[in-house]
Amino acid sequence: MTTSVRTPSQEKQGPPRRVPGWAKALIAVVVVLVVMFAGIRLSLLPGLRDLFGTETQDRTGPALLESIQDMSRYEAASGNFQVVVDLEKDAKFLPDAVRGTRTLYVGAGTVDAYVDLGKVGDKDVVVDDDRTTATIRLPHARLGTPALDPDRSYAVSKQRGLLDRLGDLFSGNPNSEQAVQKLAVRHIGDAAKESGLTARAETNTTGMLKGLLRSLGFKEVHVSYGTR
Repeated sequence: MTTSVRTPSQEKQGPPRRVPGWAKALIAVVVVLVVMFAGIRLSLLPGLRDLFGTETQDRTGPALLESIQDMSRYEAASGNFQVVVDLEKDAKFLPDAVRGTRTLYVGAGTVDAYVDLGKVGDKDVVVDDDRTTATIRLPHARLGTPALDPDRSYAVSKQRGLLDRLGDLFSGNPNSEQAVQKLAVRHIGDAAKESGLTARAETNTTGMLKGLLRSLGFKEVHVSYGTR
């Protein structure tokens, strides 16, 4: 018959302690932060990122034609513009490291200037009896909608607070650049208004019409702009 003898250290040991709930929550937050910052480090090291890379497949269906619109515009000039957008959003009573974003974005796009020939009426075109002189009145040139070029537009830097980074993890549209893109389009449109692009369009339209009508036998061609 054998007997077991307990040592003093064994007698002092009690039942295993349970981890409190607040400790579990703290551990979960730490794990999320570690995963998030590990992802940031991997993004800075392209070689490591490729080990966990994903394959992109385009499963988009065919584009559907919704409508056709006849155009009567003469696109007489086009301007290329570039703007650097610096957009910062801060939260009250919180430091930028916790809540806040700042995006530096280079937006490049084009704006076309056109003359709407569809608005020219019968009274706006006068031809003499000998068909040697033509007088034409056209509406003033107008600017088209600025078109942002995605191939030449890019984000230079993005700074986000901790809460914003965590929000991106659960967002359906992380790192959205829609706000800076809208600002870039607006600034490009404003720059086009001050660039004299419409005046250039009217000059080019005048040259086109004079060359066309002179090739048809007209000796004198007068072109003006404005409404009656």
